[in-house]
Amino acid sequence: MRETKEVYLDNSATTRIAKEAVDAMVHAMTVAFGNPSSLHRKGMEAERIINEGRETLASLLGVKAREIYFTSGGTESNNLAIKGVAYARRRYGKHLITTAIEHPSVLEVFRQLEEEGFSVTYLSVDKTGHIKLEELEQALKPETILVSIMYVNNEVGSIQPIEDAINIIAKNKNTLFHVDAVQAFGKISLVPNLRGIHLMSLSAHKIYGPKGVGALYVREGTRIMPLFNGGGQESGLRSGTENVPGIAGFAAAAELVFKNLDSWQAKMRELKERLKTGILSEIPDTVLNGPENGAPHILNVSFLGTKAEVLLHALESHGIYVSTGSACSSNKKGKSHVLAAMGKTAEEIDGAIRFSFSPFLSVEDIDYTLEVLKKEVSVLRKFIRR
Repeated sequence: MRETKEVYLDNSATTRIAKEAVDAMVHAMTVAFGNPSSLHRKGMEAERIINEGRETLASLLGVKAREIYFTSGGTESNNLAIKGVAYARRRYGKHLITTAIEHPSVLEVFRQLEEEGFSVTYLSVDKTGHIKLEELEQALKPETILVSIMYVNNEVGSIQPIEDAINIIAKNKNTLFHVDAVQAFGKISLVPNLRGIHLMSLSAHKIYGPKGVGALYVREGTRIMPLFNGGGQESGLRSGTENVPGIAGFAAAAELVFKNLDSWQAKMRELKERLKTGILSEIPDTVLNGPENGAPHILNVSFLGTKAEVLLHALESHGIYVSTGSACSSNKKGKSHVLAAMGKTAEEIDGAIRFSFSPFLSVEDIDYTLEVLKKEVSVLRKFIRR
């Protein structure tokens, strides 16, 4: 039986956990396994891991340790940031701003808030997936209490002009700024010291850490309402016994990623460009979705005359793993709201595949993927176009 090569190109959905993160987690689970709220030595060992993890993330972001709150992941961080601000500041206004291409864990929160009486402006994007700054400026009102814009789009890799947005939002003294940085943290350089950002969401499993743990940066002095009550952990903002092994793994993965940020970023961009150039030059009727130079780890291409889900499984049969969009929504019926907002045609949306890279891939992996793509796309088109 022929052995199938394995090429994992779905790193925006999740990443393989790094050995450094596993080792840190094993120690937390088998040695420092106490409840961090306990007063004895085992509890203090666990509490020390949490404090060190908080210091690590804060140092990497250039912020204060007390501004980092641990959560169960990006979805909880987004919910806590958006609902927390909306509920805490509703007396100052009930107008909110976000974009049409946010992750479901942001869009669904805003839709719920609309049902509760808040007013939401959804900023449009251009054909490359970028917001229009003049539209943001026009949307701001005295009663706008929150703007939420993702740093890097998870489907097409567009990097939003966050620093320009900061300068615009700063003119409105009543408005807080939340950034979903789940696809940006550890992949691109962020705003130094998070200047002008009040809240930022992070997730561990996108950067070679464990699933089920994330963080929310909350600038000191920013008041938000907790989503649930309990024992008062995380300074009362996020009750519940902390996920000590997860936090240990998150911190270890973050240290590893930032230690190698420049070289890994360059490696992923090289692989992305190689695959992009190969696809667009060697496979006819293909369309790039997103900017020419977006995030280094995300490439979205439409293969016209194919069905993305069918192509996904055809690639899987050769050991190549890709995605048709966001992992949190790709198993639901419906078209990509991101591509639709970018003005893509139905055929382009139906044939869109997302490739997302890691620095652990090789040039040989990319060349193998390209060869399989050429073959499978040709075969599928013969059946679908009959």
